[in-house]
Amino acid sequence: MQPTATGLPFDDIRHLISTMPGPDVAAREAAQERQGQLLKPPGALGRLEDIAVHLAAWQGKAMPTIDRPMVAVFAGTHGVSARGVSPYPASVTKEMLAAFTAGKAAINQICAAFDAGLRVFDLALDIPTGDITCEAALDERACAATMAFGMQAIAGGADVLVLGEMGIGNTTVAAAVCHGLYGGAAEDWVGAGTGATGDVMARKVAAVREAVFFHKEGLSDPLEVLRRLGGRELAAIAGAILSARHEKVPVILDGYVVTAAAAVLHALDPSALDHCLAGHVSAEQAHGRLLEKLGLNPLLDLGMRLGEGSGGGLAIGVVKAAVACHKGMATFAEAGVSGAG
Repeated sequence: MQPTATGLPFDDIRHLISTMPGPDVAAREAAQERQGQLLKPPGALGRLEDIAVHLAAWQGKAMPTIDRPMVAVFAGTHGVSARGVSPYPASVTKEMLAAFTAGKAAINQICAAFDAGLRVFDLALDIPTGDITCEAALDERACAATMAFGMQAIAGGADVLVLGEMGIGNTTVAAAVCHGLYGGAAEDWVGAGTGATGDVMARKVAAVREAVFFHKEGLSDPLEVLRRLGGRELAAIAGAILSARHEKVPVILDGYVVTAAAAVLHALDPSALDHCLAGHVSAEQAHGRLLEKLGLNPLLDLGMRLGEGSGGGLAIGVVKAAVACHKGMATFAEAGVSGAG
């Protein structure tokens, strides 16, 4: 799903949001009916039943599939990282992309464990975004173009899309996006990220506070929040979520940074994330609070804060189990077992 040229760059994005399809009601009802006939007490599989019905509704078929799960990892660099907001240098972003390509990172092992594809997107790593404490991360044209680039995540076909990210400094910009969208104090939205403590944490909090104050006059529009305070990977993730919606591909969100990108769409339209599942709640202290604001109940809570799609990738196993039970279990009639009286 690509935006078509109209007027201002964000006009195309707003049009895609206003024309988002809803769930397939017939497929959802058929899946719910099947769940009621399967060889188990009603509701006995708990959230696995809900997951199967969710996939049916958003794929538009009563018997959903997860034969081609795809993990898409978007990587960007951030001008604000020069302010010492992370214990790691910005060069680590490019080095981690090399590890992904070589199959040596955690997400490679997780994808292999669940037979998932992996695509990694280099978002102009040699060109950091603007330092959000004193300038916009991106101009409108660049932000909209990056969202359009993110829409390529499902090119080639996928029946479930997991979204991940990589970028030194991106938990700082994610915190700034959340602070810009929801207010409160900067400290409410800042966490350890890659292990910030002491002076690094203090610089991180200060950067978020300064960025939101500097841009305060332009934060009434969520897309402006994204372009001013976000980064290329957040813009691409938002585009991928929107494209997946139009292409009937359910989405699994990874951690704090991915969820912050999703929050921009939710601020534009509260139904924009209805096709999404939260793969996990991370150890990043604000992630749980953000999920609550978005009405998303995470599938896993494993104390992870790695990023790179790792928590969302692990959730593929849960979703696969849900679909396998939905499709493979016998009904009471097929098994010749008496149902409840």
